[in-house]
Amino acid sequence: MAGTTRAAPGESSALRRYGRLGRVVDLLDRWRAAARGAGMTDAVELTRVGEDLLTRWREPHRHYHDADHLAAVLDVVDAHAPAAGQPDLVRLAAWCHDAVYDPRAGGDANERDSAALAGTLLTRAGLPADAVAEVRRLVLLTAGHAVEPGDADGALLCDADLAVLAAPPEAYDRYAAAIRREYAHVPEPAFRAGRARVLAGLLALPALFRLPPLTRHWESQARANLTRELSTLH
Repeated sequence: MAGTTRAAPGESSALRRYGRLGRVVDLLDRWRAAARGAGMTDAVELTRVGEDLLTRWREPHRHYHDADHLAAVLDVVDAHAPAAGQPDLVRLAAWCHDAVYDPRAGGDANERDSAALAGTLLTRAGLPADAVAEVRRLVLLTAGHAVEPGDADGALLCDADLAVLAAPPEAYDRYAAAIRREYAHVPEPAFRAGRARVLAGLLALPALFRLPPLTRHWESQARANLTRELSTLH
């Protein structure tokens, strides 16, 4: 998936450009609201930071980890914000969690680099130090999605990040295909082995989703999707 809205067949290039612009404006408005709500004090710098982050989310090598994924994560966070202790910090963590995304990086390098970038950018925009530390902590959780009991903010971010796993089968297959495109540089046998390890690791989690309503509605579908994809990789 690309980091823009999709034009239907026959749409004019002007309408496609308008759709892309509308998505950018909407995301930046959401960024400003969350940034102010979290305590950022420098209006000019917080706008610059939002634009910087959105530029990163729209990099051309992203096919799944793009602005559409960002918007989807924010939608889940917004829908379940009452479950969080500090929902605006969860929103900022959503913005930062894949801000650095290099498919060639190993291990949790992307999450560590994204957390470091969050520290730099959010501090520059005037976010209080304790809030910066919390955003960094939340970003790092998305490396393994292992959330401690009682961590409502971590649970919300990680559940939102994994929401695609519970998509209908056709949408899940599009997600899996987009991941493959991001790893086009990896030969097929190596990709299959690596992807199988990722899926097995997710299936080994005691629960993919922690918030009770999401566990009820998403857990079984997500596990079915993961199991089905894993069966195609052997």
